[in-house]
Amino acid sequence: MVKIRLKRLGSKKNPIYRVIVIDVREKREGRPIEELGFYNPRQKELKLNKEKALEWIKKGAKTSDRVNYLINNCDDEGNLVRKGAEEKKISKKAKAKLEEEVKAKEEAKAKAKEEAKAKEEAAVVKEEEPKAEAEVETKEEEVKTEA
Repeated sequence: MVKIRLKRLGSKKNPIYRVIVIDVREKREGRPIEELGFYNPRQKELKLNKEKALEWIKKGAKTSDRVNYLINNCDDEGNLVRKGAEEKKISKKAKAKLEEEVKAKEEAKAKAKEEAKAKEEAAVVKEEEPKAEAEVETKEEEVKTEA
C-alpha cells in the first residue's frame, strides 16, 4: 500500500518536512517513490504539487492527517492558505478598546446622518416659506379684488 506522508529533515528543534509518496513498509526517512513538495511549520510555508498529490489519491494512496490538512488548505499553486491570518491574537482589554472605538464611530456616523436630515428639512422649510407667503398675498389680493 502507498501512503502520502511527511519526511522529517532539518536540525534539532528546527523541523522541515518533505511531502512524499512512499510504501507503507518503508522507514520514515526511507527512499520515497516521489517527492511532492516541502512544508516548514515554523514559518507556515508550504510548496506542494497539488495535482500530483490528487493523482496519487485517485490511484488509491492514503494520506496522513497532516498531509490531508495541507492538501485541503493549499491553493492551486500549492501555497498554504492561512485562514484568519488577518486576525491577530489580542488581549481582552485590547478587544474591548477596539469595540468601544467601533461603537464610537457608529454613533458619530448616526449623528452625522441626523444632522444631514435636519439640514435638508430646514432647507425644505425655507423653500416652502416664500411660497406660503406668496399664496397668502395672492389670496389677499383676490379678496380685495372681489370687494
